[in-house]
Amino acid sequence: MSSNAEVERLHEGQHITGGGRLVDYSNLVKLPHTLFAMPFALVGATLASYRYAVTLKQVLLILTAFAAARFAAMGFNRIADRAIDAKNPRTKMREIPAGKLSVRQATTSVVVASVAFILCAALLNRICLILAPFALGWVFFYSYTKRFTRWAHLVLGFALAIAPVGAYLAVAGHWSRPPGALLALAGAVLCWVAGFDILYSLQDIDFDRGEGLHSVPAALGPRGALAVSRVLHLLSAGMFAALGFMLPQLGTLYLFGVAVIAVMLVYEQSLVRADDFSRIDAAFFNVNGAISVVFFLIVLAERIFA
Repeated sequence: MSSNAEVERLHEGQHITGGGRLVDYSNLVKLPHTLFAMPFALVGATLASYRYAVTLKQVLLILTAFAAARFAAMGFNRIADRAIDAKNPRTKMREIPAGKLSVRQATTSVVVASVAFILCAALLNRICLILAPFALGWVFFYSYTKRFTRWAHLVLGFALAIAPVGAYLAVAGHWSRPPGALLALAGAVLCWVAGFDILYSLQDIDFDRGEGLHSVPAALGPRGALAVSRVLHLLSAGMFAALGFMLPQLGTLYLFGVAVIAVMLVYEQSLVRADDFSRIDAAFFNVNGAISVVFFLIVLAERIFA
């Protein structure tokens, strides 16, 4: 590498610059991406608060559990994919292939995060403790799916959809009433995540095909992948809207929030074309981070003021 500037150029988007172990671990798990699903965990807790009291302790445990589970999932993914990442020009500067963190260091951090997640689940309630190992198992399983199925994007979506469901269960201690409400919320998050993950995977279409890895873009090409992504985002907006009709406490402000999300999804899709991937990073991080935060703030505002 001829210069520091060249090294930085090879890093992926949302790379935290600087030195030190804290920065290395933060980049290992792409800490800024925590913005994607954490607000939806808070949406789950907010919806539960219509029927059940929410304590500060519960909120702190939910946030800690989510951060720990995500750290464990991303760290495990980096360990499982380290040989693949070393071959891919887009990912070869990730912390393990670049030698900034060893496999042992990454593994230790995953174990610590996993224990922290299970401990938080135990402190929340019995059902969270029972489900915690299954949640961890699913997010670890995701790391291997692109080796045998093009639908790894849906597996990832399901992994992030666990967040709002888990937060609701953490507060309520049981499934939603009506039962379809949590299913609609989880389905909306699943389709939203899978849709934008397909967009992100367009960057690796040639590499995936060359290495025999599976993804919707590798299987269907850019145009086919964009079509699937758009259908998933349409379904996501529809399920967010359906949730509003299932829960009578959600009123006009919530439906306004769904409309805002729909517009933002349309804008996200407009940033990526079959012949132009230059704005994928903006679509992936900037728009999606805004979607989750804006949606949570609208749900919270309706809970407080409506």
